Amino acid sequence: MPLPASQTAARVGLTVRYVSHGTPVRPDGSQAFPSVCRAAIVTEVDPTYVGRVGLNVQNPNGVFHYPLADGGCEWLPPADGGFPHPGGTFHHLDECEA
Repeated sequence: MPLPASQTAARVGLTVRYVSHGTPVRPDGSQAFPSVCRAAIVTEVDPTYVGRVGLNVQNPNGVFHYPLADGGCEWLPPADGGFPHPGGTFHHLDECEA
């Protein structure tokens, strides 16, 4: 899928938002921890696909690293064309309601 123009500027040091996966949905439809946006910094950019980056994610309980060597994180549009973005992906600050 081609990236929108706003996504072609992924570069090291860029502040983006990472979407956490959250916990599995319970039978009653609730979640202990829902998927939320977290602050992240791009640490590396895939030279073959600018939509895949390595991230350093800032969480209230610590810092998590998603390097390209482990698959990194990919920019994906929201599944229904709106919000929210899929868990495990990143997006630019202007693409978020958070």
